[in-house]
Amino acid sequence: MAKTVTAKSSVQFIRTPGGDDLAILPRNEYDRLIALAAEAQEDASASRIVRNSVRAVKEGREVVLPKAVVDRLADGENAIRVIREWRGMIQGELAIAAGISQNYLSEIENGRRKGPAELQKKFARALGVPIDLLID
Repeated sequence: MAKTVTAKSSVQFIRTPGGDDLAILPRNEYDRLIALAAEAQEDASASRIVRNSVRAVKEGREVVLPKAVVDRLADGENAIRVIREWRGMIQGELAIAAGISQNYLSEIENGRRKGPAELQKKFARALGVPIDLLID
């Protein structure tokens, strides 16, 4: 928000021999202007962070998860199962998308097996999430 100097200001303007106009102002007004500039810089930085985050979500580089999903993941539940259920998929659908049997997927979700990296990539693509969300 831009603020203007009021008529009560004790700012003085002088012209140097070289023709430059200089403003002389009390220290408290100078400090106030510096604080306003810092606020504007912070606002610009916050806006940039928000724009970058929104872009990352739109481009699929980041995903926004509901709190209930985050809580389940934080509790140590199997990420593939949690994300699959959040996406409304049944095991058979994800198994077909990943090119494996439903039994194999069940064993992965129950922690009895761990699929290779290539399979984790297939899960991530099918679930529409970054792979690092699925890897422990």
